[in-house]
Amino acid sequence: MCLGIPGRVIEVRGDDLFRAGIVDFGGVSREVCLACVPEAAVGDYVLVHVGFAISRIDEHEAAETLRALREAGETNSETGGPA
Repeated sequence: MCLGIPGRVIEVRGDDLFRAGIVDFGGVSREVCLACVPEAAVGDYVLVHVGFAISRIDEHEAAETLRALREAGETNSETGGPA
């Protein structure tokens, strides 16, 4: 199973295969490869897996995914399992 984390694009640079940008993950910003989502622009939400944006998603989907991830983390911490 792979895990994609939603984030908001705050900067875009480069083009084609060298397209990259800065993505904000709720206050933590990371450089991400945007080559697979050429339509992504500043302000868009993307789903990121191991440093690569794999799809563009809407704000509602991003919020729902983050909510589910938070709930899963809370559940794991309550049961003593890994977060």
